Amino acid sequence: MAKPIYVLNGPNLNLLGRREPAVYGRDTLADVRSRTEERARGAGLVVDFRQTNSEGELIGWVQEARDKAAGIIVNAGGLTHTSISLLDALQAAELPVVEVHLSNIFRRDSFRHHSYVSLAATGVICGLGAKGYELAVDAMAQLIAAPKSRA
Repeated sequence: MAKPIYVLNGPNLNLLGRREPAVYGRDTLADVRSRTEERARGAGLVVDFRQTNSEGELIGWVQEARDKAAGIIVNAGGLTHTSISLLDALQAAELPVVEVHLSNIFRRDSFRHHSYVSLAATGVICGLGAKGYELAVDAMAQLIAAPKSRA
């Protein structure tokens, strides 16, 4: 059986639909999960969708992905801008990584303009709301199909 795509969500993403809907939209994390799983099924993929408010748990999942996943889609929330440890784990995973942000981080507070995750990411999708997860699945399908073409 093919390895799943890990879809990892960081702090506060469990509050989607309730937290700042003008910024993050009205879709809940359950809505995002459902749409992501549906898109993956259409591409012949399986996702392992997770959320945590703990940096250590997120890093543990990235380390687990090294052996158990075909790739990682990650929305690290606020850890995007602060966690060198997460960057180190993503780089050590040696997998394709697609970074996702619901909002356009470059139209927000200046501290959000820097992403440690981007240093390990094969690609970044931001500002397209929950649709970004579906696009990340499409991108991951292509990356897995042609791993030698990754930059």
